[in-house]
Amino acid sequence: MTIWSFLKLVEIQTKVASMIPFFLGTVYTLYRFQSFNLKNFIILFISLITVDMGTTAINNYMDYRKAVKKHGYNYEEHNAVVNYNLKESVVIATIVILFLLAIGFGFLLYINTNFIVLVLGAISFGASVLYSYGPIPISHMPLGEIFSGLFMGFIIVFISIFVHVYDSNIVFYTFSNGVLNVGLNIVELIYIFLLCIPAIAGIANIMLANNICDMDDDIVNERYTLPIFIGKEKALSLFRTLYIIAYIDVILLIILKVIPIASAISLLTFIPVSKNIKMFFEKQSKKDTFVFAVKNFVMLNIVQVLTIGIGVVIKSFFS
Repeated sequence: MTIWSFLKLVEIQTKVASMIPFFLGTVYTLYRFQSFNLKNFIILFISLITVDMGTTAINNYMDYRKAVKKHGYNYEEHNAVVNYNLKESVVIATIVILFLLAIGFGFLLYINTNFIVLVLGAISFGASVLYSYGPIPISHMPLGEIFSGLFMGFIIVFISIFVHVYDSNIVFYTFSNGVLNVGLNIVELIYIFLLCIPAIAGIANIMLANNICDMDDDIVNERYTLPIFIGKEKALSLFRTLYIIAYIDVILLIILKVIPIASAISLLTFIPVSKNIKMFFEKQSKKDTFVFAVKNFVMLNIVQVLTIGIGVVIKSFFS
């Protein structure tokens, strides 16, 4: 396997979907809690990127193994196992190595933090595997958008925050005489969830756009995704609605002063995002218009990261 075929197998260009939430959680921690742990930041980065690459690799491998329709853009060009004639043994070994690295660094992160990280990491790892593997993978069901949105858009952000402030009682626990007590700072958790809504919506829409484009092939390959269950028109309506919710959420976050006033700049992205939505409505194609869902996610959330970062600089300057 060459470096290029490896990068195609793990679809390195899609890792932005996990890296943006990672950096969103990091800058939010700096802004709201003025806290940063470099060691935990690096460990989490390695664990996160390897589990994401492993999940994508296993998804491509399972698509290759289970495909009924073996022609068309998605199968011949998009699937690296086919396109680069990769040996199954090499692909499997690559997946195992990536997951072992993810588990190893995840356990190291637990040692440096606490049990909450271990639990969240284990749940996330399990969801990553079940997303593409098993008798009925999550990606083959109408739950893919929900799982990808919540796990990548919320759980990643939360862990990215928590590894820096694990001792600040956002989520805490005690275990004594066989009794486990868990405490939650409800206000902070609500704020974090609101912070995540644009990321949740954007990632869910990447999955939704992908499934809309693949409806015909998915029916043949027995992948009963959300658009197949609710129909293309309702799926497109949901696609647009999720973006509207994301922008309303940004306004609410600014009003609540959860994010800096500078984040109002992100509202300007509504103009190009709306244009991209319109073009996707006109034609749903993996080759031509699917990329608009990725661009929309990147635009809104990158600007969020940058403007919160501006807030960090301003806050530190005047403190």
